Amino acid sequence: MLQKLTLPCLLIMLSLFLAACSPEPVVSLSPLGQDRGDSFQQAQQQGQASLTVLYVPAEGFAYTNAAGELTGVSVEIMRDFARWAERHHRIRLQLNFVEETNWQHFYQRVMQAEGGVFGLGNVTITEARKQELQFSPPYMNNVAALITHQDVAELQDWADFPSQFAELEPLAFSGTLHEVRIRRLRDSYQPGLAIQRVTSNPDLLELVASGAFYSYVDAYNYWRARQAGMPLRDHPLAAETDETFGFIMPLNSDWSQFMQAFFAAEGGYRHTASYRQIMQQHLGQELAELLLGHE
Repeated sequence: MLQKLTLPCLLIMLSLFLAACSPEPVVSLSPLGQDRGDSFQQAQQQGQASLTVLYVPAEGFAYTNAAGELTGVSVEIMRDFARWAERHHRIRLQLNFVEETNWQHFYQRVMQAEGGVFGLGNVTITEARKQELQFSPPYMNNVAALITHQDVAELQDWADFPSQFAELEPLAFSGTLHEVRIRRLRDSYQPGLAIQRVTSNPDLLELVASGAFYSYVDAYNYWRARQAGMPLRDHPLAAETDETFGFIMPLNSDWSQFMQAFFAAEGGYRHTASYRQIMQQHLGQELAELLLGHE
């Protein structure tokens, strides 16, 4: 005969069943979720903080090395920030790095985040984006390069664009400032022609190397692609050198002033030996000197 179960026993069994059926906790949120981190006010009060650091994988900037460790220019600058906070302000920062491969999702996640959340995605600082996000001081000057297949003759005069690029289609990394540049070129020289779009730099470089497209790309991506043997050419006439990259934070973040203090310390972080060493180690001597020369 089955023993009659009391109400407390039933409740215990139900709780055990639900626990067994519950999914594993999710470490990172979906693009539509909300990422969170401790506020700077909490960090001051407690002497420590847990920060969420979203990053878009990018060779040289946020990548996994041969030892399986996350590293790169952006990652190591954030680690220098954490060391500075502990050394000079006795605030211990735990950096929780979270990968987001889609750049547009990455941008939206930081916009929608709460508190101590930082984004490392080589985001160009613009006045329009300052209405949506907070930026750190610039951590690097960027050069935007117009690229084609190497068989296309170097553009010497804008008047030659229609003839030299007549067989090429415009291609853009969707959602970036490069898309704005490509649209401007298309509207000026190839009105009505559709712009093809991609969501990653590797896809963009492969398509341009096929010989059918032209596009804008950050100089470091072009440089590395050339070193890897891709048949590409840049057109210095069209290069744009007046933009800078910054780390991004949600508008509700109170970490901005502390991040500004870090970049201003010791005569300016970008003038330190640590910064130069990080650039050279992860980008290579030649490329690092090219980018450092545009400061």
